[in-house]
Amino acid sequence: MKIGDEAPDFTLNDLDGDSWSLREHKGKTVVLLFYPGDDTPVCTKQLCSVRDNWSQYQATGAEVVGISTDSVGSHKSFADKYSLTLKLLSDENAEVVNEYEVKSWIPGRSARAVVVIDKNGKIAYHKVQSLSLFRPDDNEILKAIELAG
Repeated sequence: MKIGDEAPDFTLNDLDGDSWSLREHKGKTVVLLFYPGDDTPVCTKQLCSVRDNWSQYQATGAEVVGISTDSVGSHKSFADKYSLTLKLLSDENAEVVNEYEVKSWIPGRSARAVVVIDKNGKIAYHKVQSLSLFRPDDNEILKAIELAG
């Protein structure tokens, strides 16, 4: 997966069990925040940081979603426990994880990664954390969104 590649379309269920499709957001910048698992220390810090900076994310006009291989039920509990503001999508079969080349060394999990898709449906930013112990920096993500325009 390279910058400028067409972003593969997908449909996943959110924490309410509703379908969310990438194609429905064409014409808008989309941010995919892949993370290894709900309610784990680094993932919790990462998504709570997004929550705490949510007004800055909203100001970009981008659609920001979190994706992990955890179930819809797990996402619901996690989001409720930490009052998370972003939509969490369940990729239980790791199909999107595989398609976006963000597999973890932990079987059945996603690596920690950020993918920004521009308004034309092209990959504008694709960064996989080589070590999932460190979360992405919100300012770096916000800058990537800005550059995707």
